[in-house]
Amino acid sequence: MKRLITFEGIDGSGKSTQIRLVCKRFDALGLQYTAVREPGGTRISEKIREILLQKENLELTAAAESLLFQAARAQLTAEVILPALREGKFVICDRFTDSSLAYQGFGRGLDLNTLETLNNYATQDTQPDLTFIIDIKVATAISRRSIKVTDRMESGGDAFMERIRRGYIELARGNPGRYRLMNGNLKERELFQQIWNILQEKYVGVL
Repeated sequence: MKRLITFEGIDGSGKSTQIRLVCKRFDALGLQYTAVREPGGTRISEKIREILLQKENLELTAAAESLLFQAARAQLTAEVILPALREGKFVICDRFTDSSLAYQGFGRGLDLNTLETLNNYATQDTQPDLTFIIDIKVATAISRRSIKVTDRMESGGDAFMERIRRGYIELARGNPGRYRLMNGNLKERELFQQIWNILQEKYVGVL
């Protein structure tokens, strides 16, 4: 069974916190796993991340942005994700292919079919086994990161973020077999317990 678990959501949704809690539980159980983030996770991918997130690169076009994400993803997949999966490890990814569909597709307006093709190429047709989409309202997300310095992606504005949020919801409704749409307004531990219950049901006998 493929053990690629991804977490998605708009910036400020709390997905990174949930990943940390899942990893902590995996550690307690002695499970083998690799946790990565996108864009990043390798030396080359981290350099691409800097280009994508630096606010001085506001002139970056939607097409160029998309291709840079795919380049970082291709390196991460080949160098880290696929080797870990071949070893039978769980891979927990903070963003993956669905981020391209949500941000560059629904958010920037690029063609979803083209993005799907690019995703498949970059990941060597690797699909997540399970994807948690943590959904919160844009206003809530903004309030959570109000004291933080926004990066280039976060500076797209409320309308941009709302398109992304609605895109994630549409993705979840289109494939309930893979996606789990989670309420990001829940308390951290309450949300984690729901996520853990889903993981136990999905990987019965392993977790």
